[in-house]
Amino acid sequence: MDVRQLSFRLLQVYIRVVQLGSISAAARALHLTQPTVSLQLKKLSEVLNEPLLHSHAGSLQPTAAGQALYQAACDVLSRFDDLAGEISELHAGRRGSLSIAVVNTAQYLMPRILAPFYRRFPQIEVTLHIGNRAHILSRFEQQQDDIYLFSHPPGGEHVLATPIVKNPLQLIAPLEHWAVGQRQLDFTRLKQERFLLREPGSATRMMFEAWLSSQGIQLSHSMQIESNEAIRLSVAAGLGLSVISGHTLLEGREKLAVLDVAGFPLNSHWYLVRNADKRLSYAAQSLTQFIAAHLPECIEPDWLLDKLKV
Repeated sequence: MDVRQLSFRLLQVYIRVVQLGSISAAARALHLTQPTVSLQLKKLSEVLNEPLLHSHAGSLQPTAAGQALYQAACDVLSRFDDLAGEISELHAGRRGSLSIAVVNTAQYLMPRILAPFYRRFPQIEVTLHIGNRAHILSRFEQQQDDIYLFSHPPGGEHVLATPIVKNPLQLIAPLEHWAVGQRQLDFTRLKQERFLLREPGSATRMMFEAWLSSQGIQLSHSMQIESNEAIRLSVAAGLGLSVISGHTLLEGREKLAVLDVAGFPLNSHWYLVRNADKRLSYAAQSLTQFIAAHLPECIEPDWLLDKLKV
């Protein structure tokens, strides 16, 4: 048997003849002529080199070979019906997979987006990559993921960056610090303090240093720590002060104070970033549409918790 001579239409005709037990009835159901249906049956019989049907009690019944063909044809067409359903689900963005890469600080935000997203689209598989800015920039340049989350997006004509949520940078101190409770403190009174900074290239550090430069201020003491958790713990222990994303404070259990300093918090946003030249998968489109519907462009972190409870 040469299966290359078979077609879906041949199998559909044969299935309908077996189900109805009549060539004329099958022809009417398929909107074909009786000679056309008879010709299709003859071709099938020649391909298998076996008789497929015989007459019994005024009805066409499959032979042993015909029954085997009927079962196989039903299996094949049923599988392709399933495929059609799966493709429809993919097109609708209800199934599929997507890869997201976020900078370290965004790990506090993205799970709060993905949890309600998963509840609405349980058939979409998401892979989440987390790293420092340099690592995520490298992934972006190599286009290893569908969507990226930056607080300071890369530049270039091929970059599409959409602000989705405010990311205020707060100045934090240990609870017993002398500046706690003071109002609209002038930062120059703090410049002799030790400041705990993220690694060079960190968006938080770049924004803080840009602000210092705009104010003509130079820090006297600083210490580099490459982890938000370690920075929070260090500030709580009295090692120094720090400027940190408000989103990281939502998750920390350390006892910290947010200082009321003139010019703070520094205004920043989280940006949803993708390559303009790369087509978004249907699953990725579902996520971006979900974010657009549930996260207005400017949301304070304390609103975020309630906003994402959908």
